[in-house]
Amino acid sequence: MVTGIKDRVFDWTVIVVLSLFALAIVFPLLYVVSVSLTPYSEVLRNGGFIIVPKKLTFDAYTAFLNDSLIPRAYGVTVYITVVGTFLNLVFTSLMAYPLSKKYLPGRKPLLFFVTLTLLFNGGVVPTYLVVKATGMINSLWALIIPSVIWTFNLLIVKTFFENLPAELSEAARIDGAGEVRILTGIVLPLSMPVLATVGLFYAVGHWNEFFQAVMYINDNDLKPLQVILRSILASALAPPMDAEDVLPSQSLQMSAVVLSALPILVVYPFLQKYFTQGMLLGSVKG
Repeated sequence: MVTGIKDRVFDWTVIVVLSLFALAIVFPLLYVVSVSLTPYSEVLRNGGFIIVPKKLTFDAYTAFLNDSLIPRAYGVTVYITVVGTFLNLVFTSLMAYPLSKKYLPGRKPLLFFVTLTLLFNGGVVPTYLVVKATGMINSLWALIIPSVIWTFNLLIVKTFFENLPAELSEAARIDGAGEVRILTGIVLPLSMPVLATVGLFYAVGHWNEFFQAVMYINDNDLKPLQVILRSILASALAPPMDAEDVLPSQSLQMSAVVLSALPILVVYPFLQKYFTQGMLLGSVKG
């Protein structure tokens, strides 16, 4: 009896704690969405605090999307996210696969240098000089090539490859398959959970690209969404000239945040299912 009461108390404690954490995560997003959809007069009447708007307006979103730079910035961000994530996964897999083989000549020195990059890097100025010397300044490739492999993600994929049963690769070799065939036909299909997870990390990084774009991109037509968003927010924070200028200020900031985060929020649920799938998904057929 006492044990049952303790279990119920524990369960309710966990539920309350998790609910508070969920509220702390959802509440800021709900506030941002509500303010972006609320007329500024109502925001003023409520002291700037709105959770459930009584009246909806899409003026801020219309003003945001009517900016000539926004559609192009979206296109640039989508391009570097799709192309960059694809190249990230390709090169990460191509490097992780040989490093996962213990018989690879020079494997330990290679792993040492790879791991060393987690602690040390070339620095901002040397990296900029390399990008400039390769002719990638003011090019979208400058946002993709320098970070085509993230060391942490590489080590995650390598470890996953190491844990795959060696019997599957050996059976394929007996049937005459080469390393490329084993990688593309066996290893990668079994690695969908880790590839989806790492791919999401890469995609979020590209979608939020800002620092490299500020350093390497000068043309406004090539700047990604986050850089344009920062310019909009900076102009929105400027002191308004009259009451009419106040509306695009706060509402535009909130609508910009919503539109920049919305694609990732939409894509994430479709990839979440891969996070919990078994390592040998699809490896055994009846």
